[in-house]
Amino acid sequence: MSESMPQGPIQPAPISAAPAVSRTGAPDAVKKSGSLPPGFTLRDVRPDGSHEYFLNMGPQHPSTHGVLKLVVRLDGETVLETVPHLGFIHRAIEKMGENETFIQYMHLTDRMDYLSSHINNLCVCLAIEKAMNIGVPERGEYIRVIVCELQRIQSHLLWWGAFGMDMGAVSAFLYGFIEREKITQLFEELCGARLTMNYFRPGGSNADLPEGFIGKVKTLCEEMKFSLDEFDVLVSQNPIIRERTVGVGLLSKERAISNGCTGPVARASGVNYDVRRNDGYSIYDRFQFDVPLGANGDSFDRYRVRMDEMRQSVRILEQAAAGIPEGQYRSKEKPNYKVPAGSYFAAVETARGLYGTYLVSDNSFKPYRVKSRSPGFSNLSAIDEITRGGKIADLVTVLSTLDLIIPDIDR
Repeated sequence: MSESMPQGPIQPAPISAAPAVSRTGAPDAVKKSGSLPPGFTLRDVRPDGSHEYFLNMGPQHPSTHGVLKLVVRLDGETVLETVPHLGFIHRAIEKMGENETFIQYMHLTDRMDYLSSHINNLCVCLAIEKAMNIGVPERGEYIRVIVCELQRIQSHLLWWGAFGMDMGAVSAFLYGFIEREKITQLFEELCGARLTMNYFRPGGSNADLPEGFIGKVKTLCEEMKFSLDEFDVLVSQNPIIRERTVGVGLLSKERAISNGCTGPVARASGVNYDVRRNDGYSIYDRFQFDVPLGANGDSFDRYRVRMDEMRQSVRILEQAAAGIPEGQYRSKEKPNYKVPAGSYFAAVETARGLYGTYLVSDNSFKPYRVKSRSPGFSNLSAIDEITRGGKIADLVTVLSTLDLIIPDIDR
């Protein structure tokens, strides 16, 4: 051992707490007393000598599912306040859209919620089709439904695996990816990509389905039924999972609506709204499917709703695969689109909720203004209320059941 090496146990360097900040954002006066840790104010100290402190979770913490930073105010392990800090990944996509053609902007939307790439692209297509009165052939509509429901299952499978890993069930992550890979391979065959995919175009899609694609979808549906039953045995009925989710992270129906929550987060709180049914687009009104709802608005309901949604997506896929007609897959093909002056809005149901595209055109090939309404941003806004009074472990659970995709909130 070198003589320069210290002898005995290594003492950690002292960590200085950041100055406390009031709810108004103004720095609090810091008491210059040796009995108080640096950065703590009088209001932080209780008669028994205990005090609050702040913890940074992220932006690289694995429990934040990406580059999301949460500043958590704690009393021991009890969460008193959770403040999300955004802006660590893709930003200014809407501003970039003003310098791109309408079709080029579509490619940017698959970078927002990259687990709902096809569905995001479809939303832009719907807005352009509404503006230019473009129709979609029968086969093209069936293709859109099939691809979007495959993507919904693919996204939920990744969420299910990540949720299991957050709860300590690492095997769930592996099982989820085994099933997800089957859909990913179908998408790779369809459009040549596995994540930030781009396939839809105004009037339909950029190509027809590959040969044998429908047969593979039918096989996948049968396999998914069996796999989802296995997943229920592995995770849904696990007593540890239930103890960590049932009654944890409650979000009332009223607060879900007030915060603008949509998708599984809102439906788990009893909000009976699904864009596919309530504001029908494409040909979803032709298919029989149920909209799963929760009763308590807790973490387990948010889990249960997504599991049931995968089964409903399988129902839609079976109907669409059985009824898809022959014929054209696209009504018209143009290298670019000159959208008439005006403002246009379209909305779709992604795996996380309502995604909306608002386009303003000045009768040119590029949008004058673009606004995207992403579901993750609104769903995240409820995290403070959901997590208050819970433990740090509950915060990890709640964050997982919100199913956040970080570029979806960071624009």
